[in-house]
Amino acid sequence: MAVTSTSQPRPPAAVWRRPLSALASGGAPLISFAFVLGIWTIVSLLKIVPETIFPSPWSVWFATIEMWQNGTMPNDLRVSLGRAAIGFAIGASLGVLLGLMTGRVAIVRTLLNPFLNLLRPIPAIALVPVAIVWFGIGEGSKYFVVSYTVFLTVWFNTHHGMQYVPGTYLRAARSLGASKLREFVTVIIPAAAPHIFAGIRLGVALAFLSLIAAELSGASSGLGFRLQEARQYIRTDRMFSLLIILGILGATVDYVVHRIGQKLVHWEQGQ
Repeated sequence: MAVTSTSQPRPPAAVWRRPLSALASGGAPLISFAFVLGIWTIVSLLKIVPETIFPSPWSVWFATIEMWQNGTMPNDLRVSLGRAAIGFAIGASLGVLLGLMTGRVAIVRTLLNPFLNLLRPIPAIALVPVAIVWFGIGEGSKYFVVSYTVFLTVWFNTHHGMQYVPGTYLRAARSLGASKLREFVTVIIPAAAPHIFAGIRLGVALAFLSLIAAELSGASSGLGFRLQEARQYIRTDRMFSLLIILGILGATVDYVVHRIGQKLVHWEQGQ
């Protein structure tokens, strides 16, 4: 009696689907960057735009090496990262603290929400002259501008998350006899945590934006100051280099914060 095999050969699509999916998820950024770099190289070789206006990739690379070897790039990175970190820490801490209060305490919400919503449309760059008058051209004005921008973003997201905690969560906690403090710590804050981390992640990006705005005027070091200096000397190669460094730096920090948020707010992933 002949024995027939029940196993069927895997179709070609099934064999290649998983490797292609992995390549698409992991290699998509590299493909995108390679495509943009190729277009940039072609435009530079064809000399469609003058080099002084639109520098070539190799000019930007040499400018980066030059700034790194003469010490300006490491020093500016250190200064800018320090300013961004301190401003972000101040703004995020105040934003989370006040968001927790305005989200759950009616009197605080009534007193502060209209004023804070009035501040939100004011861009950070508009506060640079005021910050210089208040704090001078030292570090205080940079911290103020960064923390102001981060504070409003983190506060709004925290406040929104605290206000929209599902009522079923609260009723379940109260039916189990949870105290107000335990309900706040174990139910309300975890439920609002995804919104809080979303605000923190957005605040990281805005910290760099507002920092550059603050450093463009009233600074003697930092990436923003170096951009302004490159503009004065029409060094577009340095300008492009600094912009690329800012992009890489911001994307790296954003990725780290996103991964930390996924680890800390792991219960959101199952929703």
